[in-house]
Amino acid sequence: MPTPVIGIHDLSIATTHYVLDHATLAHHHGVPVDKYHYGIGQEAMSVPAADEDIVTLAATAAAPILQRHGTDNLRTLLLATESSVDQSKASGLYLHPLLGLPNTCRVLELKQACYSATAALQLALGLITRDPAERVLVIAADIARYDLDTPAEATQGAAAAAMLITADPALAALGPITGIHSTDVNDFWRPNYRTTAVVDGKLSITAYLDAVTHAYTDYRNRGGLPLEEFAAFCYHQPFTKMAYKAHRHLLAAHDLPTETTDLDRALAATTHYNRVIGNSYTASLYLALASLLDHTDDLTGQPIAMISYGSGSVAELFTATPAPGYQTQLRTTTDIINQRKPIDYHHYRTLHTTSEPTRDGHLVLPRETASPYRLAAITNHNRIYETTGHPPTA
Repeated sequence: MPTPVIGIHDLSIATTHYVLDHATLAHHHGVPVDKYHYGIGQEAMSVPAADEDIVTLAATAAAPILQRHGTDNLRTLLLATESSVDQSKASGLYLHPLLGLPNTCRVLELKQACYSATAALQLALGLITRDPAERVLVIAADIARYDLDTPAEATQGAAAAAMLITADPALAALGPITGIHSTDVNDFWRPNYRTTAVVDGKLSITAYLDAVTHAYTDYRNRGGLPLEEFAAFCYHQPFTKMAYKAHRHLLAAHDLPTETTDLDRALAATTHYNRVIGNSYTASLYLALASLLDHTDDLTGQPIAMISYGSGSVAELFTATPAPGYQTQLRTTTDIINQRKPIDYHHYRTLHTTSEPTRDGHLVLPRETASPYRLAAITNHNRIYETTGHPPTA
C-alpha cells in the first residue's frame, strides 16, 4: 500500500487584543527606535488582555478551521506550548467545551521550547500514515514574556497557529525527509518557580546557528535537497533579524552568496507577521509560513525549507510544498493583526506585572478581549472559560 501524501490541509492564526508599538517602547527605554526596527527587525508586539491566555488564543485560531471542515474523523488534538496553564492537565482539554470537540479525540500537550509544534507535526504524520482517514489538529500557542527593562523585553509577543493535518492536503504537503539536531545547552529556559525565562542572549544565537547548520547536514545526509533548490526559507523568528542571521550563516557554511538581495528574496516575505506580532515561540515558524504564502504570488509545487529551533536545544529542518489551488485556502490574516487595539505603556506594564493567584481564592477577570473566547475567572484553582459572542474570523 503506497504511503499517502500528508500535510497541512488548513492553517489559521490568532493573536491578542492589544498591541504595543516599538516606538512607544523605545521612548520609555530611552533608546533610538532604530535599535528595534533595524537592530532586531521588530516594529510592534502583541500584548494579551487580562482575560486572554494560550487557551483563548488556541481556541480563536482553531475555530475557523473547525467551521470550515467540521470534526468528522478528528481523532487527535496536539497543543504545543511553553506557556502552559497547568503542570498536569493538557491545555487542549479546555478546548472541548469551547470548540465542541468530540470525546473520541485524544488530547496531548507537547513541550520543548519553541520546537514542539514541529514535533506535533511529525507525530501527526505518523498517526495519519497508520490510518489515512484520520485528521489531526495541531495548535501552537504561546505568550512570550520577559523581565521588564531587559534587552529581551522588546522581543515579546503572543500568537497561536492552528493546522489541520490530513492526507491529500489542500495547502501544503510535508516532505518525508527531515534533518534533526539535539544537544544540551543552557541558552534559554524557565524553571517552575519563574514566570519569565532565563536567557543568555549571545549563547542562544550561537546555539541556534549551530543547530540549524547541523540539522541541515543531517537532512542532506538523509537524501534531502540542496539549498539552491528551495523556493523560500521559513525560520523560527524570535526576532525577524534572527532569520537573516541564520540564513546568512547557513549559506556561508556552504560557500553560497550571502548578499542582502539574495537574503531578502529568500526571507522577506516570511517576516511580515512576526515583525508586528513579536516572538510567539512555538507559533513563530508557522506565522512565517502564513506570511510567506500570503505575500508570494504562486509557490505551487515549489519546496519551502522549514527550519524549527527550540532552545535547550532541538532543531529540525523539513519541507513544505504548496499544493495546487492552495491560494483558495488562504485567510485574511492581515485583518486579524489590524484588529488589535493600541495599548499605552502604563497599561502594558500593569498587565505584565499582574500575576495569577497562587492560593485558593476567586479572581474575576475584567472583560477586555474582542476575541470569541475569554478567561472569565480563576476560582479554587479552576480556570473558567466562556464564549464572548464575538464571531471567529473565518
